Amino acid sequence: MAQVLEFRLPDLGEGLTEAEIVRWLVDVGDVVAIDQPVVEVETAKAMVEVPCPYAGVVTARFGDEGAELPVGAPLLTVAVGATEPVPGGSAGTSGPAESQVEESSGNVLVGYGTGAPAARRRRIRPSSLSGGRPAASGGAPAASGPEPVGSTGGPVPGASAAGREPVWDSAVESPAPDAPRGTPAQGDVVLETVRPHDGPVAVISPLVRRLARDNGVDLRALRGSGPDGLILRVDVEHAVRARAGAAEQHVAAEPPVQAPVAVTAPAPVPATARRAAGGERIPLRGVRGAVADKLSRSRREIPDATCWVDADATELMAARKAMNAAGGPKVSLLALLARICTAALARHPELNSTVDLEAREIVRLPEVHLGFAAQTDRGLVVPVVRDAQDRTAESLTEEFARLTDKARQGALTPADLTGGTFTLNNYGVFGVDGSTPIINHPEAAMLGVGRIVPKPWVHEGQLAVRQVVQLSLTFDHRVCDGGTAGGFLRYVADCVEQPAVLLRTL
Repeated sequence: MAQVLEFRLPDLGEGLTEAEIVRWLVDVGDVVAIDQPVVEVETAKAMVEVPCPYAGVVTARFGDEGAELPVGAPLLTVAVGATEPVPGGSAGTSGPAESQVEESSGNVLVGYGTGAPAARRRRIRPSSLSGGRPAASGGAPAASGPEPVGSTGGPVPGASAAGREPVWDSAVESPAPDAPRGTPAQGDVVLETVRPHDGPVAVISPLVRRLARDNGVDLRALRGSGPDGLILRVDVEHAVRARAGAAEQHVAAEPPVQAPVAVTAPAPVPATARRAAGGERIPLRGVRGAVADKLSRSRREIPDATCWVDADATELMAARKAMNAAGGPKVSLLALLARICTAALARHPELNSTVDLEAREIVRLPEVHLGFAAQTDRGLVVPVVRDAQDRTAESLTEEFARLTDKARQGALTPADLTGGTFTLNNYGVFGVDGSTPIINHPEAAMLGVGRIVPKPWVHEGQLAVRQVVQLSLTFDHRVCDGGTAGGFLRYVADCVEQPAVLLRTL
């Protein structure tokens, strides 16, 4: 008797609710080892290779490359313990069925937690392991109506029958129709389904719950578009837009106050015409969608203000040149600016903080986890250097280089992109002098650095050509006033103009 286990898209952390399949790393019939990467997915945070916690033969894959799947949706099925596919729909096994459940690591994603132990076992009898419709013990179809189809052409395991209510209650579970149970016959497939607890819940994402709560949307009134009625973020956003549209129609229907004028509503424009008139439409998803959501939230929640100053960076450039000429590892300009930022944050800790809206408190953070903006082929990302306050200029240079290389390869993990407390944005690499940075929510400030170029400058009472840079600081006005922000920026500028100022605080 072969045993097939279903592996579902795991919770990738940081409130991520879906991922796009970029590239399958295995085919149906391939033998996989425990924790072997089987698919590369793109989330709103990063590209991630997802490892399978089971060892055996891949019997089915679900989702084509480019498809977007919610957390908890089936990814693939594995005949645990099998070493090669067996004709007729079974797979050769390396031992008794009872021992095959041990052929797994329990990991749902390496570094991001483990899966819960199976609490319920379902038995189905498909026509083959790579596809086929589950049937009852008498051979009749288990349910009527169309079934979801995976990339291999077979039905998606766990798809509910017509009329079934959704029973998802965690990120690692999705519903499956109850098949008549009995003693398994030869050739039956045992499919493990993880069910941590019972109870119909149609939402698995805390992000979706919060979005609904913030916009006054009753989740009980929604019909989810996800598998078996799972409510996704797009469902809540659609409800918000629909309610806003209804409100606008209600206002438009009210008669004017000053004069009763007949108003003729314009004829509705077909959706195809709207698409044609609107030009090319590019979906906001993946990294681009995440950036859009985060920047919109920053503008919506944070009352930001910006101050800026020009600084003479001639002495800083000379100091860096002398440091690199002395031998040893090279020091980057970004590392020196980061070192200046950590010293400034030690003097002005208000800017290394976050705002807890629910508790109405400002939380000052003890460590500086420094984010830095990096442009990649996949868009703008902000890797985070942990404990930047304890690093030397050489250590910062090395870490910036490591994370930048990972960013260009698309290999940053969610852990590399989260947890920042302050961001340094060197937009001067794009050849611009100034900008008004948007705060990287939920941080409290961002320092922007423009290009360093020769300009006329009054130096020691004489007009001279100096290396000048514009520095801009955008800050959350809830955590401090302009005096604190100005003090921070002035200290940074002083260190840029006279690096010896930094030595006094070390």
